[in-house]
Amino acid sequence: MSTHYETLQHADTYREAFAVEPPAALGERHLWPRKPGFFIVHTATAAALAQGPASTAGAVEEAALTAASDTPSDAAPTRVLVPAQWGLVPHWVKSASDAKLRAPKLVNAKSDLASTGTAFRDAWLNGQRCIVPMVAFFEDDLRNGKAVPTRVARVDGKPMGVAGLWARWQGAEGEVIISYCLLTVNANNHALLHRYGQPGSEKSMPAILNEGAYDAWLTARPDKAKEFMRQYAAQSLLANPVEKKADKVPPKGWLD
Repeated sequence: MSTHYETLQHADTYREAFAVEPPAALGERHLWPRKPGFFIVHTATAAALAQGPASTAGAVEEAALTAASDTPSDAAPTRVLVPAQWGLVPHWVKSASDAKLRAPKLVNAKSDLASTGTAFRDAWLNGQRCIVPMVAFFEDDLRNGKAVPTRVARVDGKPMGVAGLWARWQGAEGEVIISYCLLTVNANNHALLHRYGQPGSEKSMPAILNEGAYDAWLTARPDKAKEFMRQYAAQSLLANPVEKKADKVPPKGWLD
């Protein structure tokens, strides 16, 4: 289970790899739970994020209809980059303090349980899907008994679009938290990722999407969404032990 990933640090990469406008400020390179990051949604979904949960279902349907009618000549962008907190805050959380406690535990959602797990079920069934752009993610290599942080990236050096879920929480005082989590798939039989994580435990890896499937993932019906939950080819990934201390550990007070 990854609780640390590396963000995009070049504005042009957002445009070239994900067809979205980059943020005004790129943010921190290393992202940890409950820190501000970004996710990508369809333009119709972005409007729902601002309006609240009542408009979510309609926005997902609108996104699917828009995607079906899009042609290669369409000039209008269909994806939007959204600033948000990494660590899902379900809409039913009672308070901001409760949200603060829950979010670090909800940075990953097992794809086979997302449609039934209490924390993720509504987001999955409502089609609140997103793409999380990243350069790499980190896993611990514990095969020698000591945790060795390991950076996993694409062999070709291109960024990854990881499948995720988003949520919008609004408190009694009107405060709003937009948040997201990564979706993971089982990696017990993955030629590379089966090496990492706690010995004897289920292995998992982020659900990395193929570039050509980005729009389909964002607009698919909930009953078709699990078709995108597949392992990414081991030969297309490269894993290297981390050497810099700054890349290994979160900054002081990261959960304050």
